[in-house]
Amino acid sequence: MAFEVQKTSYSGSIREMTLGGAKTLKVGGETAYPFYSFEGAMPNLPKIAMEVLDSEPEEWAAAALEPFKDVVSDPVAWAKKCVNDYGAEMICLNMVSTDPNGMNRSAADAAAVAKSVVDAVDVPVIVFGTLNADKDTELLKLVAEQNEGKNIIIGPVQESNHKQVGAPAIGYKHTVVANTPIDVNLAKQLNILLGNLGVPDDKILVDPTVGGIGYGLEYTYSVMERDRMAALVQQDDKLQNPIFCFVSKEVWKTKEAKMGADDPTMGDPAKRGVLMEAMTAATLLLAGANVLVMRHPEAIKLAKALMAELA
Repeated sequence: MAFEVQKTSYSGSIREMTLGGAKTLKVGGETAYPFYSFEGAMPNLPKIAMEVLDSEPEEWAAAALEPFKDVVSDPVAWAKKCVNDYGAEMICLNMVSTDPNGMNRSAADAAAVAKSVVDAVDVPVIVFGTLNADKDTELLKLVAEQNEGKNIIIGPVQESNHKQVGAPAIGYKHTVVANTPIDVNLAKQLNILLGNLGVPDDKILVDPTVGGIGYGLEYTYSVMERDRMAALVQQDDKLQNPIFCFVSKEVWKTKEAKMGADDPTMGDPAKRGVLMEAMTAATLLLAGANVLVMRHPEAIKLAKALMAELA
């Protein structure tokens, strides 16, 4: 008697979303758990956005800086290099210069930088603030207005500023990244609030907040897993949105990623951060990530190779 794999039929599905304007990508659409191709469809593999900073990076690990050392002072050149040299399918412009505890660049100046990057590449662009709700509100309203109709992705949108950012996203036809602090119920609540405001369901990416490997990753995994269970098994339509994970900033800020070769037990510093980023990405892919932000080209290669193998 031939062995038959026991299969589960899921009553729910993940929404399919179209990202970008000039060149679009589709994410979501799954009718089963991630890469469970024997139980359902996964029409769109997860997408990876390469991280670009709007100002020259400070305190980056040497391994992370090396591939971009000739362009880090110019966000437009950096974004173009990601697309032309490394085949980036998306760009995530991390607006670190706007942090009130850092450079505190004005929203107007930062928005101009964002527009120049959006105009310079034809792939979908994510414009991501610093999680300072007041400054992000000021910035993202301008970014939304100046890039009307281009369907860029703006975030993070939090409960405290969802009206102020959600309204221009609706008016200027953009997608939002809804950020909550590692809690399924809070993620659902913010989706409901954005929906009540008028943001279409297919314009919301869920950012559950992630941790790097060794830094709370297992908690992130469990929250994402419960999110997917609610979406697929319980048909919770407020949790059926694709998931966004900002991998790079969580991995590369850790002491292990930044350490040099002083401790021989830690291995090659040029490989250590790459492997940490790739392993974190792999775990999040299995948990249900649809859009990942990553930094190092070699880590991205490893993540894509895993996706190809699983698919």
